[in-house]
Amino acid sequence: MISTTDLSITIIYLVVVLMIGLFSGRSKKKDFTASAKDYFLAGKSLKWHTIGLALFASNISCVHLVSLAQSGFDTGLLIGNFEWMAGFTLIILAVFFVPLYIKSGVVTLPDFLERRYDRSCRNWLTVVSIVSSVIIHISFPLLAGGVVLQSLFGINLYAGVIFMGAIAAVYTVSGGLRSVVITESLQTVVLLTGAVILTVISYQKIGGWDHLVEILRQNKSIDKLSMMRPKNDPDGIPWYSVLLGYPVLGIWYWCADQTIVQRVLGAKNEDHAKGGAILCGFLKILPVFLFVMPGLFAYGLAKTGQLDISSIRSVADGKESLDSKSIYTLMIIQLVPKGMLGIIVSALVSGLMGQVAASLNSISTMVSYDIYRQNYPNSSEVSMIYTGRLTAIVAFCIAVSLLPLLNSYDSIANGINDIIAHIAPPITCVFVLGAFWKKASAVSARYTLYAGSLAGLLVYCYRKLIPDSIIGSAPFMMVAFYLFLTCILLQVVIVLAYSKGSGESVSELCWTSWGEPFTRSGWKGMASYKLLSSALLAVLIILFMLFR
Repeated sequence: MISTTDLSITIIYLVVVLMIGLFSGRSKKKDFTASAKDYFLAGKSLKWHTIGLALFASNISCVHLVSLAQSGFDTGLLIGNFEWMAGFTLIILAVFFVPLYIKSGVVTLPDFLERRYDRSCRNWLTVVSIVSSVIIHISFPLLAGGVVLQSLFGINLYAGVIFMGAIAAVYTVSGGLRSVVITESLQTVVLLTGAVILTVISYQKIGGWDHLVEILRQNKSIDKLSMMRPKNDPDGIPWYSVLLGYPVLGIWYWCADQTIVQRVLGAKNEDHAKGGAILCGFLKILPVFLFVMPGLFAYGLAKTGQLDISSIRSVADGKESLDSKSIYTLMIIQLVPKGMLGIIVSALVSGLMGQVAASLNSISTMVSYDIYRQNYPNSSEVSMIYTGRLTAIVAFCIAVSLLPLLNSYDSIANGINDIIAHIAPPITCVFVLGAFWKKASAVSARYTLYAGSLAGLLVYCYRKLIPDSIIGSAPFMMVAFYLFLTCILLQVVIVLAYSKGSGESVSELCWTSWGEPFTRSGWKGMASYKLLSSALLAVLIILFMLFR
């Protein structure tokens, strides 16, 4: 339980965020309420720093803080692969996909898929994107946030979730994307501040890096500092699965998921969109040190008796087990002094509200543009905005109703990753081939999406029903890679079997060669996307070499 001072800090923060969200959603233009693009894409006015911070914030929530610390405690730096590999896919977004999205002028990614392929592809992606956003980007974050709020405040899990989520829903419904990205920028700063405080405190408590290494050696756990694990690693994520499987998940998440890419679609121009994506790539370096490392410090503190983990220890059938999902909360309660605790709690609340707000806005955008407007082409801008607002409210209610079901998962992080691994392959396939192969036709994309999604569902069910089988025991990222290869093969075969291509209409929506994206002009000097992408690539390679 936290003190009155810390509770007051948290409440003040909530009020400030709500006021900023409501105020920033207002436009200087008198006719703002009549402009759907203003509402859903912030009037195409977002600059690179706002985009970068908003991209980062929409990817960081209570789920990430709680699950990354848990993984740091359980498996060390292994989970950091997901953070640093994101930098590579953000470079792919900036260099290869941003130019196609911006010059096409699309409002949603399903809209892009219709222009590149056909209407059926748009409809299918819309449905999949909405379902995945509700589950992955709203329900799971709400669940993780509820667990934290329950531990800190002693309030009912569902009551806390509804209260926090409702605040995010209010300013999202009222102000649209402009409110979302501005509050996300603020919440990113608060979240990072809180994470830095806990990291510094736990680092000092453990006695520095050398002392941590010595503790790991004494407990025969030095492999926790390694990110590149061998084939038979007991944690189930060998190095080759990261190399082959993560791009499948990452390209879907960072390049083809409406919830994430919507910030890029609202960019002022192509240069700002690229700059924002690359900035986010640099920011994604931080979670390993600010979110994963504290979990590793907690492991060391627990081994030396400086962190009491008795509350998460249990014995069943003579075997001791740890429910490490609460490790981040334990660190907050036991290590952070009063006053600072309020900042940490505000950071957790920031992550929760940022994730929920981003997802609600993307869902309302897809429903308004990809469903409502397609069925009612003569609908007014105002009616589209009202539809989007109603959609956000309904989506939030559905997400809350799923909480009891999702709460049955032993590990929130594993649940999320498992679901993504079975959703991503067909979508990644049609976007990659659509961007680089002009012959990729509508019929090939359509059946690849249908068959790939069905295969993903069947494989997911099979793995749950028969977990000891070859398929069931395979690393989930390798499953994603195999499904992706199957989708690629299927789409290529269909294209070759039906020689009719996509025609001249797609010439502006795909590249003629892999090198063409690098010939595009942009900001010069230190702001060049080529220079910044190269710098990010070099930093990531060095980091992987240091922590291999």
